[in-house]
Formats: sequence, C-alpha cells, structure tokens
Amino acid sequence: MKNLSTIGLLVLSNIFMSFAWYGHLKFKEFKGFEELGLFLIVVISWSIAFFEYMFQVPANRIGYSGNGGPFSLVQLKVLQEVITLMVFVVFSLLVFKNETFRLNHLIGFGFLVLAVYFIFKK
Repeated sequence: MKNLSTIGLLVLSNIFMSFAWYGHLKFKEFKGFEELGLFLIVVISWSIAFFEYMFQVPANRIGYSGNGGPFSLVQLKVLQEVITLMVFVVFSLLVFKNETFRLNHLIGFGFLVLAVYFIFKK
C-alpha cells in the first residue's frame, strides 16, 4: 500500500510541478495575465509549487525505506524522474498543443524506463 501511496502522491506532485514550472508560459493567452511582470509570475508559480511540496514531501516520507517505506533513496529519485517525465509528456501534449512527441523522445524515454529497471533490480 505504501508503494501505491508514494507513486500516487508523486504523480499529484508532478502535476502541480508542471503547472508551476511551465504553466506560466501560457499566461499571455489569458486576459489580465499577458502584462504580468516576472516578479508576479514567480510569485504565482511559487504559490502553485507550494501544493507540489504538499504532495512531494509526504510521498518521500512514506516511500523512503529509512521511514519504513518500500523504496531506497536512489529508487525514490529515479521513480520521481520517470513520473516527472510521464506527467510532463501528457502536460505538454494537452496544454501546449504546438509541441510534438517524436521518435527520439520515445527512445530517450525508453532508456529512462530501462534505468528504472536497473535501479530496482536486486
């Protein structure tokens, strides 16, 4: 159960992270946001990132083997990176419709999945 809780929290965290890190790139398309200065964009992004941390920190605490969880620190990090990439691909295709997912992206993603396999292999 802790492994599913950790993965679910990491997915939620990464959804917020994607909006915090890249969502502001779409602000110019929304009325009232097109003229925001960089400082306000940073504040808005930090506000969104707060929710990222509300899921990320519990995910790591629940999932870390030093706290009774199922994952080593290295496994948590690699899992986080692959989840980040998966969420980012979906986010970029849904939110940034002008972005394309090409074969070289798929090959790179495949290598990252192989990294997960080797990290988790005992």
